[in-house]
Amino acid sequence: MNISINEFRLQSNKTTTFQIIDVRSELEFHTYNIGGINIPLGKLPSQLEDLPFGIDQEIIVICQHGIRSETARVLLKNNGFKNVKNLKGGLAALRKVL
Repeated sequence: MNISINEFRLQSNKTTTFQIIDVRSELEFHTYNIGGINIPLGKLPSQLEDLPFGIDQEIIVICQHGIRSETARVLLKNNGFKNVKNLKGGLAALRKVL
């Protein structure tokens, strides 16, 4: 399931809490990020048990264009996380509207 840029912006302004996992490389994350935790996609499978939130919490996975984060979304769903969304278009699309 995807979340659009507009939906993400609306949800960010509400008191609803969600977790962000940024699956870009550490360098990409440190160059520009919107918060959340940085777990590069290649490291995500080995860190699933150590994630600091539960399987029922809403998680939005992000990357530069939404491709790596879609892979991460499927991985998380396949490992029992119930409410995972991919930021459609990624940070590139978000930066265009900010």
